[in-house]
Amino acid sequence: MLTLTENAGAVVKNLADRTLAASGDSDTTTAAEGGLRISTADSSNFEVAVAPRPQPTDQVVESSGARVYLEPGAADALSDKVLDAEVDENGSVHFSLGVQ
Repeated sequence: MLTLTENAGAVVKNLADRTLAASGDSDTTTAAEGGLRISTADSSNFEVAVAPRPQPTDQVVESSGARVYLEPGAADALSDKVLDAEVDENGSVHFSLGVQ
């Protein structure tokens, strides 16, 4: 199963909270369920987006209050990976994957 570094957990939680609040989709249920969704774009690329809740078939990874929703294809591809994240001086978020 995908794991998150401590830094990735903090970045994912902050990004989801801020994005959902800015979209006006921040009711109590959404705040409790919002997270980052990773899906497969094609055989070698992933799409990442903030989602208010998981899709019914998503695998949910929780770490220190952060939630990542993995579409089944992404869950298989990332099952032995570690997600890390950093925010650069311009405020841009960069994700990287490593091997567990």
